[in-house]
Amino acid sequence: MNPATTNLTLTPAQIVAELDRYIVGQEKAKRAVAIALRNRWRRQNLPLELRDEVAPKNIIMIGPTGVGKTEVARRLAKLSQAPFLKVEASKYTEVGYVGRDVESMIRDLTELSVNMVKAEMTARVQERAEQLAEERLLDVLLPRRAEPFSSSSLEEVTPDASRETTKDKLRQQLRAGRLDDRLVELEMQQQSLPMIEVLSGQGMEEMGIHLKDMLSNIMPSRTKRRKVRVAEARRLLTQEEAQKLVDMDEAVTQAIRRAENSGIVFLDELDKVAGREGGHGPDVSREGVQRDLLPIVEGSSVTTKYGVVRTDHILFIAAGAFHIAKPSDLIPELQGRFPIRVELDPLTRDDFVRILTEPRNALITQYVELLKTEQVTLRFAAEAVEAIAEIAMQVNTSTENIGARRLYTVMEKLLEQISFDAPDLPGKELTIDAAYVHARLSDITRDQDLSRYIL
Repeated sequence: MNPATTNLTLTPAQIVAELDRYIVGQEKAKRAVAIALRNRWRRQNLPLELRDEVAPKNIIMIGPTGVGKTEVARRLAKLSQAPFLKVEASKYTEVGYVGRDVESMIRDLTELSVNMVKAEMTARVQERAEQLAEERLLDVLLPRRAEPFSSSSLEEVTPDASRETTKDKLRQQLRAGRLDDRLVELEMQQQSLPMIEVLSGQGMEEMGIHLKDMLSNIMPSRTKRRKVRVAEARRLLTQEEAQKLVDMDEAVTQAIRRAENSGIVFLDELDKVAGREGGHGPDVSREGVQRDLLPIVEGSSVTTKYGVVRTDHILFIAAGAFHIAKPSDLIPELQGRFPIRVELDPLTRDDFVRILTEPRNALITQYVELLKTEQVTLRFAAEAVEAIAEIAMQVNTSTENIGARRLYTVMEKLLEQISFDAPDLPGKELTIDAAYVHARLSDITRDQDLSRYIL
């Protein structure tokens, strides 16, 4: 089964259940992306003549920073094993200005897709590559002699048989790791390619791509001798053998198909380019970026170094706070290409408590496991978790509201001393209670100026 479609068979309810394991709340956003993902499976089961007519249901997520917009999209991509690219709309420039053109996001998505497929194909041939690498390494450790092998033993032994016996002994030592620190000299393939950097305006990135690609085909590959330890030699030779076993043409074909049918582009800060003609200052330039985005979202052909990629069925998930601008400030054509609007809820204190403890990758779990590597057992009392959530909410209210991201800075400051001393505390059991939380953080939260710089 194609890995790109493995998880597309999940029902919307199952997709939401999977997202619930990592993301607290935001049920409306989860339902919207679950339906969008399921629609991909539905489209692939349509008759061929109708399949190309069904456009993806692109989504705009509206909500302040730190409420989970990016995380919802990223987890969806991971769940569906799809190429996922996060870009910021404000980084792109209108045609005619120096900067990245909007087509570069599709080139980046294709590159990610190629790397994903290559990694999967490499994993499938890994065992064979390791066998071939082992044989090459044994030949380096036991080079063939030019002169015939002479045996002084009473029993007649052929040169090949004697060499094979020695080779088998070396193989056992190699697999046991007893030769890992020995130095060997390898002959590795190396492409002789000069450094090329194309610094130019929009539309010239593609020229740089093709120039590098063309020169890589023209320039001869040469070998380079390197002295490395056996453990490193084994890794390098395995990589080289795996590259030989992977069919790059097939990998590229699969990658383009996956990018076109399963790719997800997360377009952040869309509100930063919301603006229409008739405005002042940068509004016209913002509209220019929107008009450049339009053909990509509508469906067009983008030339990449791997070939032409169609964008008709790539799923675009846009996001923005939309505090000042509104989705209705986007040009009508672009609005029409994002039929689904989802407003994410601001996070509450109870949400913070759940974020700290419930998800599979919960922050408290991360810190407990990190300190466990130092043989330090860390425990958090329930009232400590509530105190952390309360302090994070207070700081968000009194300074800048950055949502759940505030928990990272609060936790880091709270455990700074313990993290520093941990290597000297093996076997210690530490319990974080509410008193400890207030002792470490209360002075900072009381001083708003200090909070702005530390939390």
